Amino acid sequence: MADSTIWWLLAAGLVALELITGTFFLLMLAVGMAAGAIAAHLGLDLTAQLIAAGVVGGLAIIGWQRWRKLYLNTPSARSNRDVNLDIGQIIQVESWEPDGTSRIRYRGAEWTVQIQPFQPSPPSGVFQIVAVEGSRLLVKPVNT
Repeated sequence: MADSTIWWLLAAGLVALELITGTFFLLMLAVGMAAGAIAAHLGLDLTAQLIAAGVVGGLAIIGWQRWRKLYLNTPSARSNRDVNLDIGQIIQVESWEPDGTSRIRYRGAEWTVQIQPFQPSPPSGVFQIVAVEGSRLLVKPVNT
């Protein structure tokens, strides 16, 4: 069996394993295996094939990590508007307790409100919901 065939079978195996597990990094390693197969097609020796597979696979993983960090930085479910439609809503807070919390009526229920970042005696006024933790609304002041 030719070296390139072995590389292609390894790449296909990694793609199949990625489809089973959903681990995108296996796909990046499969790209490295494809680079090894191309190196074998070019007639390079086994050392060059291994180097090509390792360098391309490693760079693919590093590139994916950087891209994911830059573009896929999704907020947690507690502050994600796609998960909780209360995020971004405007509320009115009349008064605050000394511990930086307040109780308001919102959507027909009593909620505890806490300002973010914490302030010992925040001013009353209009606030925007930035996160929901159980029955606690985390809010920030609305700049008017």
